[in-house]
Amino acid sequence: MEALRLAIQTRLGERMVSMSSMLVETVSINYEDFNESFLTCGTCLCVYDGSEHTPKLLPCSHTVCLHCLTRIAASQTREAGAFRCPICRELITIPRGGVPALPPSFLVNQLLDLMSRQRREVIPKCSVHINQELLFCETCDTVFCTVCTGGNHAETSPGCTEHTIIPFSIAIKRMSEILLYKANECISKLTQAQESVSTELRRLETAMDRCLNVVDAEFTEIIAKVERRRDELQAAVAAAARDKKRVLEEQLALIEAEKNKVQQECEGLQYQVEVRNITQRIGSLTDQLDAAVALSEPRENAFITAEFCHNNAVEELEKALDTLGRVRSSTTLPGLCRASLKDEAIAKLETTVIVETVDYHGHPRNVGGDPISVELTLSDGADNQTIETEVEDLDNGTYEVRFRPPCESRYALKLSVFERPIKDYPMFFNATAHNEPVKVYGHKGHGKDEFLQPVAVAVDDDGFIYIVDSGNSRIKVLDSNLEFQRHVTNEGLEGRSCTGIAISEQGLVVVNWRTRTITEMSSLGDTIRSFTHNAFQEPIDVAVDRSYGHILVADNGQSCVFVFDSDGKVLFQVGKKSMLKLISSVTVGPAGEILVADSRIQVFSAKGDFSEEINAEGKGKGKYGGIAVDQDGKIVASRSDKGRSIIQVMKLGGGAMLTEIDSHSSKLRRPTGIAVLPNNYLVVVDLGNDCIKKYRYW
Repeated sequence: MEALRLAIQTRLGERMVSMSSMLVETVSINYEDFNESFLTCGTCLCVYDGSEHTPKLLPCSHTVCLHCLTRIAASQTREAGAFRCPICRELITIPRGGVPALPPSFLVNQLLDLMSRQRREVIPKCSVHINQELLFCETCDTVFCTVCTGGNHAETSPGCTEHTIIPFSIAIKRMSEILLYKANECISKLTQAQESVSTELRRLETAMDRCLNVVDAEFTEIIAKVERRRDELQAAVAAAARDKKRVLEEQLALIEAEKNKVQQECEGLQYQVEVRNITQRIGSLTDQLDAAVALSEPRENAFITAEFCHNNAVEELEKALDTLGRVRSSTTLPGLCRASLKDEAIAKLETTVIVETVDYHGHPRNVGGDPISVELTLSDGADNQTIETEVEDLDNGTYEVRFRPPCESRYALKLSVFERPIKDYPMFFNATAHNEPVKVYGHKGHGKDEFLQPVAVAVDDDGFIYIVDSGNSRIKVLDSNLEFQRHVTNEGLEGRSCTGIAISEQGLVVVNWRTRTITEMSSLGDTIRSFTHNAFQEPIDVAVDRSYGHILVADNGQSCVFVFDSDGKVLFQVGKKSMLKLISSVTVGPAGEILVADSRIQVFSAKGDFSEEINAEGKGKGKYGGIAVDQDGKIVASRSDKGRSIIQVMKLGGGAMLTEIDSHSSKLRRPTGIAVLPNNYLVVVDLGNDCIKKYRYW
């Protein structure tokens, strides 16, 4: 908008009036700046007008609108008949006529008149009613004339209940400001885009130079290897020629020596008169003639050749050169790539984030190779420590980022491709301390799903789960997804007193505490063999060391573990009453270790020698229900203590606690048998709830 040339006569005050002096200054002021600085109330920021916002001149020379002064005077009751200027805080006495009796600001009114005359030239008018200013409804986004609408705009828009009406000239001004703001914002974004693309171009040039240097370095090394092979072949040719040359030169020297000898023999021969001497020399020359004949054949040949067709090395070299190196680029657009949690994040358990890459058009990428950079921290930034992560390229356009949240908290995962952030960067997520079961099987009153006092569980090499359903005198077989397969029955399961189960090379081994019998059966229930022992009092659990074929039976009456061979012959005994009390479970470690649980876990060697005690502080305070050991040496054990049931995950060899499973909303009640599944899953028998639960434990 064009600047206004305003001549403002500024009186310098009553003191300078006596000096008959006056200052006249001409300035150039922007229209909007002038309105905001001189024609707007500094208290309510409303434009002065001739009604509610009439400008009033205070004795302190400040101008404030009538609306603000009335409100201020009403609120300031401590000084009767006075109020304080909202600008300089000087105390102002209210005249007899009240606040409206304050003198008007003539200078501001003159400026308003001047501005009004200036605006008349740009105020939009109705084409029918020339003197009528157009209005604008912000609610309906409609321009209208009050005369044309009969003074009631609401009737023309019955769907609207509230209308915001402003002069169309102000609406144009506001829209112009919005347009200018949007244009500036767009220019700013385009400038950022320009800088971003320019940066990427510079990075491209750097990457190209780096790749060219790599190609040069690689081929320099290859050329050096080729030249080294050439030097080796040339040296071999020279060595072969040198050996041959030495033999021939030695033969040539010998010939020369023989020749000189013959010449010496012939010298003075014509002067010989003694027949005997002549005869001797003839004989000597005859021998030398025979030697000369032998020396006439070269003792070495001149054959040397360099061959490259004796094998297919040249062809292989050509093929190798054809496939040597590759130039790979990517169409991945980081700003459109997304990341998502594969499963709920649980503290101390492996968590996986899936990164899906797409191109500029949003199409999924089907090849990998993009450099993924990851930074995982606590979201509050309280700890600057970066959590260790691992990235696996699935080579199909997706990537798996794996890590273990160390504690329950909120985390920030910063993922970048080509050092550029992906969509929704950074990714925030919460890691909970509660590990809920992945799946639960078994509910009372549900037919084949019904358990009655399940107590023990074992898992075979194929991932099938065998649960001793002692109350029903049977074994329930499930697959690794806890889907029902079949029931197994056997005479060794009768009496509702089978309390332990283990996997053997032949099938299953169970223990019946009432009949004091160990029974080995096939996975279908056919009996293979059974045996007992006269020292049994209360055999309650069984384990099998498949490396040696040993069968381990925990006996609570004897407070020990009996070790038998595969035929049922007792070999030795582990533990005694002073060491073990109320044994709950026995299992075998990956190196043949024997683990026995009561209120703590004691570890023995495969020969029965004591090794270590785990959770010694828990002695007499709680009780373990079941224990198992995975191939990595991690112990999983169910435990009940002071009315709280949990699953502990510990390290074999030291007993360091890795994590605990509390189930939270799916409480465990009297957990007993436990077994490990592939891929860091476990199954535990929840006797109190007559069900079996599957968890992820690492």
